[in-house]
Amino acid sequence: MDNTLSRLGLAMRAGKVVSGDEIVLKTIRSSEAKLVIIACDASPNTQKKFRDKCGTYKIPLVIGYDRESLGTSIGKPHRVVLAITDQGFAKMISKSMETMSEVEYID
Repeated sequence: MDNTLSRLGLAMRAGKVVSGDEIVLKTIRSSEAKLVIIACDASPNTQKKFRDKCGTYKIPLVIGYDRESLGTSIGKPHRVVLAITDQGFAKMISKSMETMSEVEYID
């Protein structure tokens, strides 16, 4: 497991990660989300929905990793979308993802 996924697990244990479509949308609408991560194998409709919502609320969005990797990193089965609710964890995780070529950033 790479450092970014380990950091996601750390954030999960600290209670600063929410997962699941509806809960993440609610977190975005309430501006509690500081970073949203979508699996690269999510459906185009799901990616568009979260791109539009994060763009509206000006929340950084990252598309990367597959759903199995995201789920495993937080100790749950397959996860398509995660939101980080702590600014410190969001900064740490987004910084570690900057150097990866397989992720897509949207601010």
